[in-house]
Amino acid sequence: MNIPNILTLARIAFIPLLVVLFYLPFSWSMPLAAGLFGLASITDWLDGYLARRWNQSTPFGAFLDPVADKLMVVVALALLIERYDTLVLTLPALVIIGREIVISALREWMAEMGKRGMVAVSWVGKLKTTLQMVSLLILLALPPTHEFALLGVVVLYTAAILTLWSMIQYLKAAWPHLSRSM
Repeated sequence: MNIPNILTLARIAFIPLLVVLFYLPFSWSMPLAAGLFGLASITDWLDGYLARRWNQSTPFGAFLDPVADKLMVVVALALLIERYDTLVLTLPALVIIGREIVISALREWMAEMGKRGMVAVSWVGKLKTTLQMVSLLILLALPPTHEFALLGVVVLYTAAILTLWSMIQYLKAAWPHLSRSM
């Protein structure tokens, strides 16, 4: 167990706390839930940085880091789908969740073939993740009626478009291996 892995485990431990804060009936609960999500987002970057910097990458961390990231994002999106209760937010949220499932399965399949590097994270994926985190931070912090909540929705749509673009890039890179089995 090392500090990067502890940060990853902390991100998973934040999930139930995020849900509880989200549902508390106090005016401060939404900004606090957003702050916790922001802290989790920072640990997502920090654990990878520290693992590389201190040469503490482990198979456990390599497995758990993307799982923790996806769990936090999916839970936040699910909470927001309920809060907004509208197609306007549900559509990009489901696009993002669906893409994560497809790419996770693709990476697992490519790893079994020894071709994991073919579906490595690209700059589009990193930009998508950044925009996704920013949008979720805004949307968690503000009620749907707040004037700046629209900014969060617009950024979420931008992240969803990049999500589709990066998924297409990954599928194109993997297609020669996928189509061989047809």
